[in-house]
Amino acid sequence: MTNDRTPDARIDELEIRLAHQDRIIEELNEALARQWRTIDELTRKLGALGGRVQIIEEDAKASSPSTEPPPPHY
Repeated sequence: MTNDRTPDARIDELEIRLAHQDRIIEELNEALARQWRTIDELTRKLGALGGRVQIIEEDAKASSPSTEPPPPHY
């Protein structure tokens, strides 16, 4: 299996591949950064929702029928 390409042609091909890989790595890095920003935002929103649910549960327990006295007709 002989290689008919000149060393310059091989170097050019390697440089093209390297440039392509550098571009792909940069795109992947940007996508990863966007995903982490989304994860951080969703984590904050989940924490806020958890706090709201806890408040609603506490309010529901405080006003549950088991803690209120029965109506007078019982």
